[in-house]
Amino acid sequence: MAGFFLDNLYMLIQHDAPIIAIATAPGRGAVGIVRVSGKNLEALVLALCGRVLKPREATYLPLPDETGTPIDHVLALHFPNPYSYTGEDVLELQAHGGPVVLQLIVARCLRVAAALNEHQKPLLSGLRLAQPGEFTQRAFLNQKLDLAQAEAVADLIDASTEAAARGASRSLAGAFSNEIQQLRDALIHLRMLVEATLDFPEEDIDFLKQADLQGQLDRLQQNLLRVMAQTKQGALLREGIRVVIAGQPNAGKSSLLNALAGAELAIVTPIAGTTRDVVQQTIQIEGVPLHVIDTAGLREHPDVDEVERIGIARAWDQIGQADAVLFLHDLTRQADAAYIAADAQIAHNLKEKLSNHVPVLHLWNKADATNMQATTTKFAENATPVDASTSESKHITLSAKTGDGLPALRHQLLQVVGWQGGSAEGMFMARERHVQALHEVDTHLMQANACLQTQLPALDLLAEELRLSQNALNTITGEFSSDDLLGVIFSSFCIGK
Repeated sequence: MAGFFLDNLYMLIQHDAPIIAIATAPGRGAVGIVRVSGKNLEALVLALCGRVLKPREATYLPLPDETGTPIDHVLALHFPNPYSYTGEDVLELQAHGGPVVLQLIVARCLRVAAALNEHQKPLLSGLRLAQPGEFTQRAFLNQKLDLAQAEAVADLIDASTEAAARGASRSLAGAFSNEIQQLRDALIHLRMLVEATLDFPEEDIDFLKQADLQGQLDRLQQNLLRVMAQTKQGALLREGIRVVIAGQPNAGKSSLLNALAGAELAIVTPIAGTTRDVVQQTIQIEGVPLHVIDTAGLREHPDVDEVERIGIARAWDQIGQADAVLFLHDLTRQADAAYIAADAQIAHNLKEKLSNHVPVLHLWNKADATNMQATTTKFAENATPVDASTSESKHITLSAKTGDGLPALRHQLLQVVGWQGGSAEGMFMARERHVQALHEVDTHLMQANACLQTQLPALDLLAEELRLSQNALNTITGEFSSDDLLGVIFSSFCIGK
């Protein structure tokens, strides 16, 4: 771990050195790109290309090696600072996408830079291979992007659904950052009022009343709650929902996974204990990624062998990490007292192991095999729900075999995890750290409100809570961020971006 942070700290310290990387994905392709970023690259451009390139205009030319033999014919583009992705001089060489060709071009650039250094061109002395995310990190450090926009670059690349891609694109364009900026502007104005009163005691509390400090704070909190709700939606769009299917053997868990995925992913047999390990598939509902996980049947039986026992233990591990649990019941065994008792025991164990905020959907499967759907409610009453006093316990009748009830299940899944839907055009991407930062802002603003509500407001405490609120808000866009945080964020990017 220490080495990880030292590597990223080194990357932060060395951000003035020019860098180079292959900017396209590994493997063969029609086109591959080598990208160089740094200060004052004119000498490198001239030495590599044999001519001065017109800014931001593609030039087709041979790129020779030391002997003058062309490595490849390339399209060369020079983006002088500050009109580039990184805010520095950028050179892009677009060649044929063979990995050997691209590696030869990188090696040629490094040798040319080293030769220029020997001829008293020290600005190129440190040309080196880029670390993951270093190009985007430079865009952030040179104020071409804020931190939320920089994260959106990676989110756009990693988007698994159309809605996620559109949301990431909106965040990259600044939709999320603009919301944060509006909150920050309002917060700064509140701080100005309070700190002016502290600096000039003759401006007593009546000054704050005349300025409607309470009303402004209330409006700020209302706007914060709105942004928090939008951010939670953006986090769902990015992170997706981890849904675990649980229940006794032969309740139809694997069939349900196959039905939701629309493919035969899991083996289905009437033999108890067929599923021994975790099977996972990502699907999407209304553009929201759902990571659906099929697990081994939960049972306590003398016939359970060591392999199945391990599978059951892994099933409980997956349940403990779930955002939602689908507890599958078998309608065809509703007259089996032992089966009902075992379901009740599983429900009890779920209640013990799950956090209160994790929703559990009770699914009554195999409706196609019985004409007794009307008795589902009675069967549900016999099985102990996870928490019958809350709305977190839902009941749906379905058939994994025929597909009946699956639309209701999909709708209910989105509802219980808090997805509000709406147009993807108005959605922006967000991360869990953004959600946590906004919760921290909310906590400090509630403390600030409490300070203001006292008979003799403690303005120094009020000012401190507002300052802490702004610091938490600034971590989202990077106005206030630790080097460790930056290292963690950018190290998750691909090399060349």
